[in-house]
Amino acid sequence: MEQDLVVNEIFGPTVQGEGPSLGRRCAFLRLGGCNLSCSWCDTPYTWDWTGAGESGVAHDPKKELHRRPVENVVEELLRFGTDLVVISGGEPLGQQERLIPLVTALAGRGKEIEIETNGTHAALPELVAAGVRFNVSPKLSHSGDPLQRRIVPEALNSLAALPGSTFKFVCRNTGDLDEVARLVAAFDLASVWIMPIGRSADDVTRHMSELADAVVERGWNLTTRLHTLLWDDKRGV
Repeated sequence: MEQDLVVNEIFGPTVQGEGPSLGRRCAFLRLGGCNLSCSWCDTPYTWDWTGAGESGVAHDPKKELHRRPVENVVEELLRFGTDLVVISGGEPLGQQERLIPLVTALAGRGKEIEIETNGTHAALPELVAAGVRFNVSPKLSHSGDPLQRRIVPEALNSLAALPGSTFKFVCRNTGDLDEVARLVAAFDLASVWIMPIGRSADDVTRHMSELADAVVERGWNLTTRLHTLLWDDKRGV
């Protein structure tokens, strides 16, 4: 039982909707549980059992979370036939010891693996050795979580030192970019990506239009939320 993964959903083939691999065909593993409680989180069904999020909806962990043997999860992901596997959540590094056999098996089958993380956990050496790329999304003050919970210096420094790590910040408007700049300077972050907040195509487009010029001027990268533009807030695509 201890080796089972706590899974929310597995789906594919789909496309990576954010960051440097935007648009790439992939399979998606979404794990359950998170150590943060961002007010605007777009996957509250992985952790919000009390209705603390923006929607005010309390989700049922008995319906949303499923214990799955690692071997079973590997088999399902391989059936999608994609070169890339994206592991998200929730916060997947909350289960990273149990992820080691999964990423080792996938890497042994020639799969590329990306893990989406909030940057509050340093990655175990076994995940790094398997060639995992980390898409790190530190949360800004508008998430509603206190600074000491959302920014963990030891974890960010460790992730920043890994080859291939990227840092992706959810922003509402240009006012958020000064906060990003302070984090970029404090942790010497490279490969910085700014992503507009939004659960609908209209919201994403509006915020991205406001952010675009200022992001380019600062020398950073801009990513949309392709899955939101294509499918709005629909799950499992």
